Amino acid sequence: MNTILLTLAVSAGIAFVLGFLLGFFKKMFYVPTDPTAEKIRECLPGANCGGCGYPGCDGFAAACAAGKAPADGCSAGGAEVAKKVGAVLGVEVSPVKYAAVLACRGSKEHAQMKGFYNGVKTCAAAKTLGINGTKMCSWGCVGFGDCVEACNFNAIKIGEDGLPHVDYELCTGCGACARACPQQLIQKVPAERKGSIALCSNRNPNKTVILKQCKAGCIKCGKCERTCKQGAIKLVGGIPAVDYTKCISCGECVTGCPTKVLTLQQNIVSL
Repeated sequence: MNTILLTLAVSAGIAFVLGFLLGFFKKMFYVPTDPTAEKIRECLPGANCGGCGYPGCDGFAAACAAGKAPADGCSAGGAEVAKKVGAVLGVEVSPVKYAAVLACRGSKEHAQMKGFYNGVKTCAAAKTLGINGTKMCSWGCVGFGDCVEACNFNAIKIGEDGLPHVDYELCTGCGACARACPQQLIQKVPAERKGSIALCSNRNPNKTVILKQCKAGCIKCGKCERTCKQGAIKLVGGIPAVDYTKCISCGECVTGCPTKVLTLQQNIVSL
């Protein structure tokens, strides 16, 4: 009986000392928090996707409270979260929804492969092993799905054609997939934007080589630039670049493109 009582007394004493020390160190190392940042943090979805450019939701909340990040900077939360954050800050926001678009059509059907790849099955590994990807087109999508792994919303899948496909009902436009792509093929674009967009990133000036590497590649013919009556398209680095302040979404450049590189964004980004 004495042993039991002694054990209980010692356990209670240890618990008391530990509780006192925890309270002491908590007070000693206490870091005051910004109440505004705490309110903003409560509005956020907690995805910690990094789409805002800060290390997680806590980082964004602190930056937003300090005036270093915009109220609509949480792309994962969308318009609803932006309005809540704006209410906390006392500002009115007009959030823009973004979406991911792959600027490559180098599918298994269209793109020539270099050979059998026997390395680590990640796009980054294939890019850095000195072979610059798995396809003859050095600018093409590798297809190992680094973008899929980076997406916290299950919005990207590798299709049977070997290319990533975006589910726009799930895509929040956070940009994590774009940052994960070593080929820089994924663009973060305003989801409601209308107009022509080029789905190719091949900058090789040799037309013959391009067609051998990928049947769906841009051959730099310049027909889109000549066709556009609004002067909205210019070849920049061998890729059609669209001025959306001039583009009227007429589709003439899309119809005239011999390899169907151009398409209207509203036809692929469905909201």
